[in-house]
Amino acid sequence: MLAGSCLCGSVAYEVDAAPGPIVHCHCTICRKTHGSAFSTVTNVPRDRFRWTRGEDLLRGFESSPGKTRYFCTKCGSHIVAERAGTGTILLRMGCLDTPITERPKVHIWRSDAASWFDPGDQLPEWQEGKAPPS
Repeated sequence: MLAGSCLCGSVAYEVDAAPGPIVHCHCTICRKTHGSAFSTVTNVPRDRFRWTRGEDLLRGFESSPGKTRYFCTKCGSHIVAERAGTGTILLRMGCLDTPITERPKVHIWRSDAASWFDPGDQLPEWQEGKAPPS
């Protein structure tokens, strides 16, 4: 079972399926939608997905023909996307509440990538958002 929710907790979902391949998408639309270098997504079967609260708070935006991105109208979290006729839902991994062990498989749309981000860079890691004391 997978569970996810928006930032404010008003919208939530469950999925009775394992996540599909995890992908980092660098397309311009994902970058603009999420205000970041890329969006990390996975897909799940539509018939195994259900909203558990707040479905009435969702709004959709057709970002490209046939693809609708759904977000919470209270906090703005982009939670899922759906492409008509595919039978799958794209989960935004940042909204997933269930810990998973799967790792991302691929970076896609690198042709649209932000010039200031290179996934090969080895950068320092600060566990709490600031440099550790030295």
